Amino acid sequence: MKVGKLRFIVLATLGLAVLVSRTNAQDVAAAQAAFIDRMVASHGFDPEELASIFAGVEIDERILESMSRPAERVMPWHEYRTLFVTDERISSGVQFWSEHAEEILAAAELYGVAPEMLVSILGIETWFGQRMGRYRVLESLSTLAFAYPPRASFFSSELEAFLLLTREERLDPRMVLGSYAGAMGAGQFIPTSFRAYAVDANGDGQRDLWEDWEDVLGSIANYFKVHGWRRSEPVVDRATLSTDWSGPEPANSMNLDDTVASLSERGYVFPTALPESAPATALGLEGQGGTEYWVGYHNFRVITRYNRSVKYALAAKELADAILAAAQQAAVVTETTEDDV
Repeated sequence: MKVGKLRFIVLATLGLAVLVSRTNAQDVAAAQAAFIDRMVASHGFDPEELASIFAGVEIDERILESMSRPAERVMPWHEYRTLFVTDERISSGVQFWSEHAEEILAAAELYGVAPEMLVSILGIETWFGQRMGRYRVLESLSTLAFAYPPRASFFSSELEAFLLLTREERLDPRMVLGSYAGAMGAGQFIPTSFRAYAVDANGDGQRDLWEDWEDVLGSIANYFKVHGWRRSEPVVDRATLSTDWSGPEPANSMNLDDTVASLSERGYVFPTALPESAPATALGLEGQGGTEYWVGYHNFRVITRYNRSVKYALAAKELADAILAAAQQAAVVTETTEDDV
């Protein structure tokens, strides 16, 4: 392990210890009471019902610890990639596609999203619905809203959205399971995303992102569509550096601050049919044998709206391509392009 990474982890752990030590029951109780008051005043919740719901909630220090070490921050790209782009996950993706081809292609066609991206997202998020989280969402969001000051405001809003969601979808808030950060279902939607982008794809009156694959796939596809996915446009291309390239190293921004032309002028060499004016971003990631250079386009940025990490977006694209190739080889899908969906 590199010294810099070790130092980061040690400092993060020490910071967490200080954070937890400063979190006491009185502060948590006060934050919880203020939250209940807000839910009653703003949304007409019954105060006694909310008090009952929160009565069994405890601050989970495992959640606070997990928040301090997301893989996107502490792992180099070549290690992060191997978490997701594996033979086992590709094989499971082909099996999932075989079992749910009708729902996958229906969602892809309706929303104009590449079908392999829908499968890939499910593979990364929950291993195709097999690992949807073991934390009670109510407890996860309460821990982060009431005992995690750096992002208390954000998670308080998510807790608010969660309670509204459970009321709208007729769910028991004490029974819903998800991730340590409060993401739910096969596609791991946080509550605000669930309320904004989940769809009732089969018209049965409920948006079920746990067991209804029409709803799950339709919701992921809708998320991509709303965030601007462009049918048939590329996501990312591998790049090399010309002899004229003189730096600096890419900032790995999720914003498209350059264009195809400006990156070419700066010495990045990459194949694309996009016009010179097309927005783009240069990426430099730590590969096994040195820096890997990539150029991301509009659809790359769309993937980062699902998870705000360039490593996540690149892994999702690579897994999607690998699953599609394997599914075509196994004759699970025919040799189609996104234009055919």
